[in-house]
Amino acid sequence: MVETSVRLLRLLSLLQSGRDWPGGELAARLGVTTRTVRADMERLRALGYRVDSRPGAAGGYRLGRGSALPPLLLDDEEAVAVAVGLRAAAAGTVTGIEEISLRALAKLEQSLPSRLRHRVDALRTATVSAAGGGPTVPAATLTEVAAAIHRRERLRFDYVRRDGADSRREVEPHRLVYTGHRWYLLAWDPQRADWRTFRADRIRPRSPNGPRFAPREVPEAEVDWRVRRGVGSVAWRHPARVRLHAPAAVVAALLTPAAGLLEPLDEGTCLLETGGNSLPELAGFLGSLDVDFDVLDPPELRELLARLAARYAAAAAGAGLLHGTVDTSDGGRLSGRS
Repeated sequence: MVETSVRLLRLLSLLQSGRDWPGGELAARLGVTTRTVRADMERLRALGYRVDSRPGAAGGYRLGRGSALPPLLLDDEEAVAVAVGLRAAAAGTVTGIEEISLRALAKLEQSLPSRLRHRVDALRTATVSAAGGGPTVPAATLTEVAAAIHRRERLRFDYVRRDGADSRREVEPHRLVYTGHRWYLLAWDPQRADWRTFRADRIRPRSPNGPRFAPREVPEAEVDWRVRRGVGSVAWRHPARVRLHAPAAVVAALLTPAAGLLEPLDEGTCLLETGGNSLPELAGFLGSLDVDFDVLDPPELRELLARLAARYAAAAAGAGLLHGTVDTSDGGRLSGRS
């Protein structure tokens, strides 16, 4: 019985590679006859695994998708990755998944050998998440949107706009994108004949979905670009366009992808489309880059920067007066104690 159990685990490990296995090759790998291989396949099916088989010289066995979730075999690296992923999901941005993730993590950690539990514990104690506490999204919303994307059906939903007003939308959903702070839906809006980005936490799907549609081909890099470009209109109360006097590669090292859309203008300057929840917050962010810049939009940000510049200049002059007096006969030269 022990020998049979060990052989079944070895057989299952081979099948989970995702390829077709001729019966003769499996028999050679396991050191048994093809008749034993056929008997083992029936044992796996009885355990809940779906094993597809094709007869003939070009046939073989392949592990398929069953109706129930059977036990899984994970190697060391896969087990650690799943454990770390479940722990991150437990503190993530999907509403209702926290408790489920913790239950799954508890089951997994009970079955981990001590060497792997030590690795998972080391990762947990040595790392701290600095991700922003963005709004959470119901897991049901993400699954319904993802199902519409997979089935290529128009998505109908109620949407809460930035001003709090409700609207009703019907779009061709393309991708769900997570920026590390929020979930977004990239979709084609037939009414506006353009791509639109929607915050997933503001989406309330309606049933049933709309008719099927032919998906538009968009490279993955363009998906990321369109979402980051659209984020400026749905995430920031005060969007801005700023010309930075530094190469795009230098500025990119200072920013996270969620900071905005960065485009090179020439070898020494680049354009940043960004924004903030308030103009003072935006001014502070731009100042923290320690790069010369010109504000292209909005004019209100330029006015705020001018007021701040005057305030900072006055503060600097006031600090000088603490150490001496201003000699106005020499164009404002500061004299006094050094």
